[in-house]
Amino acid sequence: MITQRPKGTQDWFGSNMYKRTKIEELARELCKVYNIKEIITPVFEHTVLFQRGVGETTDVVQKEMYTFMDKGDRSVTLKPEGTAGAIRAYLENNLYAESQPTKLFYVTPAFRYEQPQSGRLRQHHQFGVEFVGSKSPLAEVELITLITTFISKIGLRNAKLHINSIGCGNCRKTYNEALLAYLKKHEEKLCPTCKERMQKNPLRVLDCKVPTCKEIVKEAPRTIEYLDEECKNHFEELQSLLTELNIPFEIDTGIVRGLDYYTKTVFEFVNEEGFTLCGGGRYDNLVHEIDEKQDIPSVGFGMGIERIIYFLEKEQVELETEPPIQLYVGILGTEAKAAAYKIVNQLRNDGIVVETDYMDRSVKAQMKYANKIGAKNTVIIGADEIANNKVKIKNMDNGEQTEVTLNEIVSHYKK
Repeated sequence: MITQRPKGTQDWFGSNMYKRTKIEELARELCKVYNIKEIITPVFEHTVLFQRGVGETTDVVQKEMYTFMDKGDRSVTLKPEGTAGAIRAYLENNLYAESQPTKLFYVTPAFRYEQPQSGRLRQHHQFGVEFVGSKSPLAEVELITLITTFISKIGLRNAKLHINSIGCGNCRKTYNEALLAYLKKHEEKLCPTCKERMQKNPLRVLDCKVPTCKEIVKEAPRTIEYLDEECKNHFEELQSLLTELNIPFEIDTGIVRGLDYYTKTVFEFVNEEGFTLCGGGRYDNLVHEIDEKQDIPSVGFGMGIERIIYFLEKEQVELETEPPIQLYVGILGTEAKAAAYKIVNQLRNDGIVVETDYMDRSVKAQMKYANKIGAKNTVIIGADEIANNKVKIKNMDNGEQTEVTLNEIVSHYKK
C-alpha cells in the first residue's frame, strides 16, 4: 500500500525523533572526548565484502541480507552492519599509513531481513566504534569504558558486562575438533541448519536460537578451555584491567557473537532479562580477510539505537525533554507581518525558540494555538503596537503581562 510503510521499518517524528537525536548527540559528544573520529560509508557495498568479512556461514549472510543485482549486473547489498564497510574504507583510503591506532565511529542505518520484534527492525540504526591498529587488551577496555559511560549518562540501570574469549586461529582448530566430536554425538537432534553448520563452522552452532540446539550446546566444550598461551594471557590481562578500573563483569562462555570475524575477546552488555543491549569484540583477522596484503588487529562494537530507546521505555527512563517554545509572536493584520517576523528572526538568531502565525488566524485562534503548542509566553503585534512602539508579553503560566518596546523584546529575552 502506498500509505503504509514496509514491514520492519519506522517513521521518525515527535518525541521518538527527539530521543534519537539526544542519543546520537551523546554518542558524538563521548566520541569527541575519546578522540574518535566520525566516518560515513555507503549504505550499500559489494556483496562479496560481507560474504568474506561477516562470513558465509552466518545467519546474516545466509538469511538476512538485502542483496540485489544493480543495472550493471553487479551484486550489491544494503549493509547489514557497520564494521565491514568501515574497515573497507580504512583500507581503500590508506588510513593505515597515518599514525596508529585509528579510532572511528559511525551512526548508520543497517538492514536485515528478519522477523521484526521489540527494539529490532529490518531497517535500524547503529552507533558503532572501530578501534584499528592495537592488539592490546587496553583497546577493548577503552570501548567497554565508553559504553559503560554512555549507558550511565543515558540513564539505563539494568545492563551488565558479559565477556568471553573465543580464541584465535591457532587454538580454534583444536577447539573445533573437540566441539565437532561432541556435536556428532547429538547430530540427530540438531536443526537442519546446525547440521550443515557443524561441518563448515562448528562455532556457529553455539549461537543457534532453536530451543533443542540451545539445550544441546549447554554441555558442549567451551572455548576458554582450549585457549593457547597468547589468547589466555590476553583474556587474563583484560580481566585484570577491568577489575582495577572497577568495571564489574561476568565471564559468560555462551557468548560467541553472530559474525565470523571475531577473535579472542567477545563481549555483550545484557539486562536482567537476558536481552542484549550492545555487543562487540576483537576481530584481528578481518583486515586480512578484506585485503590479504594487510594484517592489522582491531576491536569494535555496535549498539542499536532503536534497542536503546526500547530499553529506556522499558525501564521508564525519561530523557531530557524537548526545549519549550519560549515565545509565540502573534500577528494582527497584513501590515504587521514584516515587523513581527523581523523580531521572530532576531530572537531565533540568538538561539531563542520562537513560533509565529503562518495561517492568517484570528487573534483568538492564535492564542488557542499558542496554548496548544505549549508556548511559555505570547505577544501580539499589530498596527497599533507598531504605531505606539509598545507590546505586552504575557506569561502563559500565571497570566502576568510585561510591557516593553518593540526594540526591547530581544533584549528582554536575552536577560
